[in-house]
Amino acid sequence: MDELEKYVEDKATQYIVVNLGIEHYGIDINYIDNIVRVPAIRRVPNVQNYFKGVINLRGEVIPVMSLRVKFDMPENEFTGNTRIIIVKVDPQAAIGIIVDEVEQVMDIYDSQIEKVTGEKKEESNGYITSVGKTERGLVSILNLATVIGEKEQA
Repeated sequence: MDELEKYVEDKATQYIVVNLGIEHYGIDINYIDNIVRVPAIRRVPNVQNYFKGVINLRGEVIPVMSLRVKFDMPENEFTGNTRIIIVKVDPQAAIGIIVDEVEQVMDIYDSQIEKVTGEKKEESNGYITSVGKTERGLVSILNLATVIGEKEQA
């Protein structure tokens, strides 16, 4: 009976798994509004270096940020696999996140997830809430509110 209870309590959450270089990151599918190829990005002056500008998506102006630059990785090189993921943490505000590749939609069960704590959390700047251990490897689960909302330190 205990095994049955454990099975019932082990809920799955769907994540879009994206790649930045060789790293895999998971974004809760509930926050995703759209995934688009990279259109023309209009620069905006006097913004943080990770904000690349804005795009016009069906009449809506959406700010776009580079996850690579935000994570102190080398600058984006756009390829045929590069995508902008339009996310809405707040229903009224959309933002685009540039990623190297959208790999797949994946169910990750609660039993496969390990919370990031202590020193690991400090190293990730709070961008990562947990790590999913899947058959394809480790997937770092992003805390979108922190990734998008963090103010740049002077």
